[in-house]
Amino acid sequence: MGLISGVRNRREFLRSASLVAGGAVFAGNRNVVAAANGSVSSATDSKRMRALADWTKLTMQTPNPVPYAAEIFDSKTGESLMRATNAVGPENDPSAHGEVRTIRLACKKLGSSSLRGYTLYTTCEPCPMCMSCCLWSRLDRVVYGATVADAARFGDQILISSREVEQHSSMHCVVTGPIERAHCLELFTNPTMQAVFKKWRTSKD
Repeated sequence: MGLISGVRNRREFLRSASLVAGGAVFAGNRNVVAAANGSVSSATDSKRMRALADWTKLTMQTPNPVPYAAEIFDSKTGESLMRATNAVGPENDPSAHGEVRTIRLACKKLGSSSLRGYTLYTTCEPCPMCMSCCLWSRLDRVVYGATVADAARFGDQILISSREVEQHSSMHCVVTGPIERAHCLELFTNPTMQAVFKKWRTSKD
């Protein structure tokens, strides 16, 4: 699956099987400025999460619909650095979860393995693999929408919370969520996504 550095319009987005966008696309987010200590208001968290969920919903009109996506923001300026969706199927890569892909692309863009000074938003609570990646990349904060228990209703999950992973680490990352849980859960209950889940369950039988 090819990667997109920028999505210029809806038509280009829908033609693409890979859903990745760099920060240049989201210049409007520069108007959302965090406090000097990197914290943001709950209203800002909600706004960003709803926007991410709405962007993710566009995948329902592509050959590869997914309910999982993540976006990384500068914790101080509020500028968006990168966002991407889950691409496990298209890339034949079990590690290509939305959070991991977004972290990989963000680190590549910065030329650094550290995302200290950045915050990650994700439509669903990170699995242990993704939360571990968040910790190793030194993210300041992780904000999630739907919970891992929500996701488990529709497919296989490792039922360990992100907070538990963080608590068993020598690295620190603030975990906030659920935020806009109902809005993010709509990605899972979308009829298109439900059909995909049903097909996936049938293939396992």
